[in-house]
Amino acid sequence: MNAAVRAVVRMGIYVNAKVYFIYEGYQGMVDGGDNIVEVSWESVSSILQVGGTVIGSARCKSFRTREGRLQAALNLVRRGITNLCVIGGDGSLTGANLFREEWSGLLEELAQKGKIDAEAVKKYAYLNIVGMVGSIDNDFCGTDMTIGTDSALHRIIEVVDAIMTTAQSHQRTFVLEVMGRHCGYLALVSALACGADWVFIPEYPPEEGWEDTMCVKLSENRARKKRLNIIIVAEGAIDCHNKPITSEKVKDLVVQRLGFDTRVTILGHVQRGGTPSAFDRILASRMGVEAVLALLEATPDTPACVVSLSGNQAVRLPLMECVQMTQEVQKAMDEGRFLEAVRLRGRSFENNLNTYKLLSNKRPDAELPKTNFNVAVLNVGAPAAGMNAAVRAAVRVGITEGHKIFAVIDGFEGFAKGKIKEISWGDVGGWTGQGGSILGTKRTLPAKYLEKIAEQMRTNNINALMVIGGFEAYLGLLELSAAREKYDEFCVPMVMVPATVSNNVPGSDFSIGADTALNTITDTCDRIKQSASGTKRRVFIIETMGGYCGYLANMGGLAAGADAAYIFEEQFDIRELQANVEHLTEKMKTSIQRGLVLRNENCNENYTTDFIYQLYSEEGKGVFDCRKNVLGHMQQGGAPSPFDRNFGTKISAKAMQWISKKLKETYRKGKVFANTDDSVCLLGMRRRNLVFQPVVELKSETDFVHRIPKEQWWLKLRPLMKILAKYKTSYDVSDSGQLEHVAMLPKEAETGAI
Repeated sequence: MNAAVRAVVRMGIYVNAKVYFIYEGYQGMVDGGDNIVEVSWESVSSILQVGGTVIGSARCKSFRTREGRLQAALNLVRRGITNLCVIGGDGSLTGANLFREEWSGLLEELAQKGKIDAEAVKKYAYLNIVGMVGSIDNDFCGTDMTIGTDSALHRIIEVVDAIMTTAQSHQRTFVLEVMGRHCGYLALVSALACGADWVFIPEYPPEEGWEDTMCVKLSENRARKKRLNIIIVAEGAIDCHNKPITSEKVKDLVVQRLGFDTRVTILGHVQRGGTPSAFDRILASRMGVEAVLALLEATPDTPACVVSLSGNQAVRLPLMECVQMTQEVQKAMDEGRFLEAVRLRGRSFENNLNTYKLLSNKRPDAELPKTNFNVAVLNVGAPAAGMNAAVRAAVRVGITEGHKIFAVIDGFEGFAKGKIKEISWGDVGGWTGQGGSILGTKRTLPAKYLEKIAEQMRTNNINALMVIGGFEAYLGLLELSAAREKYDEFCVPMVMVPATVSNNVPGSDFSIGADTALNTITDTCDRIKQSASGTKRRVFIIETMGGYCGYLANMGGLAAGADAAYIFEEQFDIRELQANVEHLTEKMKTSIQRGLVLRNENCNENYTTDFIYQLYSEEGKGVFDCRKNVLGHMQQGGAPSPFDRNFGTKISAKAMQWISKKLKETYRKGKVFANTDDSVCLLGMRRRNLVFQPVVELKSETDFVHRIPKEQWWLKLRPLMKILAKYKTSYDVSDSGQLEHVAMLPKEAETGAI
C-alpha cells in the first residue's frame, strides 16, 4: 500500500495538485482535524520498503451512518478536496461509491444547516473517486492481482520452504492454514508453488468421501518414498455441505487413519506483514500513477472507477461492476453453485485450479492413455530460478497425456553426447522450490552438433522437443528449424518456454527467473539504503545483470525507488550524468540523505560502473560520498519466487499440451513429420495473453547483435521512475484512459499474472 501512497502523492504533486493524507481511513475523514494533512514530496520518502500502510487504516462504524458521512463531507469541503483515491477492499470501495452518490445531497444539507455557504456548494459540486484494491486475498473481481497478494505469497512460500526441510528430515505431514475466509486464492497458488499433496479452498469443496481419497493418496505418496506430505487449508475451507473443514480436523483425520506424525502450522497475520515484494511495489506504483491520471480526467458523468491489472496492462473498470461481480461469487458459494463460483473468480483462478488438479494427481498407469510418442525436455542457457518448476510441469503433463518423457542433461551439448534418460512422475517431486537447473544447462548452441543431435533423436526416437531457456534457446530453435532441410529428425514439433533472468527473449513480456532476480535486486537495494541511515549523506551506484537488456536495472530502480537507472536502450551522455549529479546534490540539501543509482552491466562501454562511481564521487565532494556495488551472480541464485514457480508451472503445462496437439496433427503413416514454421514456436506472454509464435516470425522483432527484442513494453514505464524521482519528463498516457467493462474483459484471455 505504501508504494501506492507514494506514487499518488508524487504524481499528484507532479501535476501541480495539492495532495492530502487522510490518516486512519474513513475514521480520520469523519474526525477531521489533524487526521487530514497536506503532504509534500519528502513526506513519502523511504516508505517504499515498509509493509502495512504509513497512513493507517481503521474500520469505521460512524462512516456507515449518514451523520458520519455528513461530517466527512464537511471536513473535505473545508480543505477543498473533491478527488479521493481510496485503497482498500470491496467494503471500503463500496463505501466510497455511496459517499460519491450522496455527495450533492450532503452539501445541500450542510448549506441548510449553515455550515457551508451556497458558493461552496457550487464550487465543490462533484466528488470524483478512484479505487485501488489492496487485499492480500486477491478476492476482488476484475483484476488479476490486488496490491499485497504477491507479498503474502512470498511470506507463505518462505514458511513452506522452511517447513519442507524439517518435514523431510523427520518424515512428517504438515497441515498449513493460510488466510482466505471467502477466497481460496492464496491457498491454491501456494499449493501450486510448493507442489502440495492436497488443498482445501472455499470455492471448490472436495467431493463426498474425500477423507478416504486423501488418506489413500497420502499413503501412496509415502509408499513411493516421499518423506513429507503438505496439506494446505484456506481458513474458509468447506465441504460440499457447507460445513467448515479446519486444519485441526484434517490433522486428526491423518493421525487417526494413518498414524503419521502430523503437525499444524497456522500462518495468521504473518502473511500480512513483512517487506513488500518487487512485483507489489511495481504494481502499486503503476496503479497509483494511473489513479491520479484517472482523477484528472474524471468528469461528473464518469462512474467511480477502480484501477486494475489485466495481464500486463493497467486498466480502468467501473467500481460497482467489480463489486457486484465480487458479491456474485459469494452468492454462488452460499447457494452451492461451486463451479459457477470458480468461473466468476476469473480465468486466472480457473487456470490455477485446473493446473493444480493436473499436476497433483497421478492417475493409475492403467488409466493413462498410451500415445507411443517420446518427448525430450532440456534447459538451455544460464540457470534461472523457476526452471525446475517448468520441467516438473512439463514431465507430469506429458505423462498425463500418455507420452514418454526424456530428460536431457546439460542442454544441447549433453544432447549430442547422449546424456538422455527417461524421467518419471516421482523423479520431479519437490522440484518447484529449487533454484538453478537440476537438469544442468549450458549456453552451447546446437549448430556444431547437428549431426550428433540428429543421431540421438533417431536412436531415442524423439518425436518432439521442449526447450526451457533464454536467448540461446531461441537461437538454438532457429538453428534446428533451419537444419530441417538437411535432417528429417528435426521435422518434429518444438516449443520454447522463455526462462532467463535478463528477460530479453523476443515474443514474451516476461521470462521465468526475472521476477526472482528482481526481488534479489530490490532486497539488496533496501539493505544498502538502510546501511546509510543515520550516517552521512551517501549515494550508492549498483550494477545489475541483464547483458544489453535494461529490464532488471529499470524495474529494479522502480521497485527500489532509485534516482536514476542507466540502460543500453536509452542512450545517455556526459550531460545527463552531470544533470543526475546536480539533481542528487539538490536532493541532499533536503531531509532525504541518500541516493540510489542503478546501472545495467552493458549500458555503455565507456561509462563503466567505475567511471560513474568516480564521477559522482568527484562532483559530490563536500555534499555526499559514494559507494558502489556489483551484484553479480547472486541475481541468478536463490529459491524461485512464487511468481516464477507459478508462471513456470502454468506456461510449461500449456506448452506440453500444445506439443500433444501438434503430435496428433503431424502423425502420418506411422511417423511424425512437421516441417511448417508453426511447428517451431515460442510460448510467450503478450500484454494480456499467452500466445504461441513461430520463432521464424520473431526474427524481424529481434536485435541479434545485442540479444534483445527491438521493442520492449517496459520502456513505457521508464518515465514513471523519473517522475517518482522528481525529474520533469513527459509521460505517455496513450495506453490509459479507456474505461472498460468487467464483462468485456477477454474471457478466453489467459493472463500471465499468477
